[in-house]
Amino acid sequence: MALAGMALAACAPAKDTTTATADAARKAAEEAEALSPPLGDLSWTKGAMVAAANPLAVEAGLEVMRNGGNAIDAAIAVHAVLGLVEPESSGIGGGAFLVYYDRARDELTVFDGREMAPASTTPEHFIKDGEVMGFIDAWQSGRSVGVPGQVALYKTAHDAAGTGDWAANFAPAIKLAEEGFPVSPKLAETLASERLRSFIRLDDNPVTAAYFYPDGNPLPVGFVRDNPDYTATLKAIAAEGPSAFYKGDIAAGIVAATNEGPEGGNMTLEDLSNYTVQKRPALCGTLPTGYRICSAPPPSSGGITQNAIMGLYDQMKPGPNMRVSEDYYLRIFVDAQRLAYADRDHYVADADHVTVPAADLINPDYLKVRATEAFAPEAHATPGDPGVALGRDPMIGMWGQDKTEHQPGTTHISIIDTDGNAVAMTATVEAAFGSSRMTHGFLLNNQLTDFSRAPTAGGQPVANAPAAGKRPRSSMSPTLVFDAEGDLFMVTGSPGGNSIVAYVAKTLVGVLEWGLTAQEAVDRPNIIARGDTVGVEVDREGGPESAETLRNMGYTVEERTGENSGLHVIVVRDSGLEGAADPRREGIAKKLE
Repeated sequence: MALAGMALAACAPAKDTTTATADAARKAAEEAEALSPPLGDLSWTKGAMVAAANPLAVEAGLEVMRNGGNAIDAAIAVHAVLGLVEPESSGIGGGAFLVYYDRARDELTVFDGREMAPASTTPEHFIKDGEVMGFIDAWQSGRSVGVPGQVALYKTAHDAAGTGDWAANFAPAIKLAEEGFPVSPKLAETLASERLRSFIRLDDNPVTAAYFYPDGNPLPVGFVRDNPDYTATLKAIAAEGPSAFYKGDIAAGIVAATNEGPEGGNMTLEDLSNYTVQKRPALCGTLPTGYRICSAPPPSSGGITQNAIMGLYDQMKPGPNMRVSEDYYLRIFVDAQRLAYADRDHYVADADHVTVPAADLINPDYLKVRATEAFAPEAHATPGDPGVALGRDPMIGMWGQDKTEHQPGTTHISIIDTDGNAVAMTATVEAAFGSSRMTHGFLLNNQLTDFSRAPTAGGQPVANAPAAGKRPRSSMSPTLVFDAEGDLFMVTGSPGGNSIVAYVAKTLVGVLEWGLTAQEAVDRPNIIARGDTVGVEVDREGGPESAETLRNMGYTVEERTGENSGLHVIVVRDSGLEGAADPRREGIAKKLE
């Protein structure tokens, strides 16, 4: 598929429907039309599907849709179950970005439920005795816990677009928590891992130890684990809404667990009661064939990196008269990643607190210049300067480079409902089991370690430094793709720490450029090109060959095994919905029958 260039479309709708005009009559007519659903055939004949990280969670989403809920309702049900059966990855003690497409209204909305830093947070949040705290110490401290956003996101999204009963969305998770669920191999293996146990201090904390290590031993595969505290928490949220979580006993439990030693945090009840979800427009870029890639804007990296990688890849493609080997396409995918990651690490942060040139970083004029800055495989990738490229003042000196490593304690959910509405939601508690602190049946996040622990670099402030009320930069990239007619074409996303950017881009280039099916794109070896080393997954078919090819080109290659992607993808084909679940985890993609 020829994708020759990129046109910027940093806006919410999936189709461009109006043009500014001075004609008053036409303007009035357009405004009237905007108040009504678009004309045309709105029937959706492709069916419905849920793709998520655990079969029990997928079934919960399908059950809710059978009972009249839509994609938003299904997402709440799926995630409430994942917080129980996959607590190492996400839960109500964390946060998420949810991208929602309302087909009848032809609208895209991003619900930003990212965790926030407490009001007393300063840029020196992770400075102790004049030194930057090490990651492990920061991770396991109360300083790492951000104000959770997940429950508020549930309610904000449901109020805006849900069609099912609020309380009913929690019924599947409540039932599983009451009756118990069988411990999956992934959870059991994670709990039993000696490497992880050496720094995840679950069995040091009496609350988490009692839950995950009864009798001193990790939960085995198939053990039926109930969670009475989670049951009570979900019942309260179902009956009272978010106030049950952000005020009262549950809120007091969150504050106490966060602030207790060692290295207690600084969260208050006011921090919890003041939490708000931000509704933002999606950040979209349109390819000349009409495909539009839409994801979350800052503090998410999704909208910037996915559009930058695809735009750079396109700019680097050979012209019609150039003859190249198949290996060339692998090389330009790697170089597009390296350039996009360098820009992301330098510029992306919470745009409510610092200047983030999001539109500039995916502007086709900038990407055209950036693509000419391609470098030798052994060279260091440096950030570009969109200010200079676009004929303005330089921007490169605004910030110091942030090298924060994001940990892979995350999950992704892709849903299309019976009306063609879609959800891409990536949710997280940050690292595996978050901060390892637990209250009222759920784990608390360690999301604040997604800030740069060092507030300056090279004498310059870092854009992603901690600050009061600030949301840390995220690698999460929940993404929707629309075709040339403006119709929904693809829903994709993944967990995986900072490698999320590369994982999701692999599915985009695989489906849009290489003509792969959703499952073929997911199955391909992961290739992560952040910084000077290219990570290549070698325990997948084609991985060893790709590693050798890139090494022969001059790249420094790190051979990786046990990659932690968890891609869940739905592609809309003429014949219906085509789903894919990452074989590296336990998820499934299942149609509503």
